[in-house]
Amino acid sequence: MRYLGLDLGSKTIGVALSDTTMTIASIYKTIYFNNEDYYSTIYEIEKIVRENDVKKIILGFPKNMNNTLGERAMVTTEYQKKLEESLNIPVILFDERLTSVISNSVLIDADMSRKKRKKKVDGLAAQIILQDYLNKERNERNEQRKYF
Repeated sequence: MRYLGLDLGSKTIGVALSDTTMTIASIYKTIYFNNEDYYSTIYEIEKIVRENDVKKIILGFPKNMNNTLGERAMVTTEYQKKLEESLNIPVILFDERLTSVISNSVLIDADMSRKKRKKKVDGLAAQIILQDYLNKERNERNEQRKYF
């Protein structure tokens, strides 16, 4: 069993995959599509889900810094519904604020060229989203164990 992390952009989706112990998230790939043709990606995501025994998808939710929801959040919510309908597994919206900024910063620190960064940033953002979710879930389980 694994989880899949997604970072939805206007032309790409960064994809990350957890290990089977739900401890570590790794970059899996970047899916490219025509500008805002989000639904064209569902077949490829379905294939990844099937091949990797994915039981849950963690979809980055782009809230504004003041915690309000903008147009991108609405697009993401619609995409979440379509994924759940098509794949019949839970798709969890998870706050992704600053993940692209962090991803770019990490890649700049690694002295990666702008051209290479552009190809890697979405996958790294998906990895950060998924890793944050895995850490949160693990911390919640540990908190529950304290009381039993």
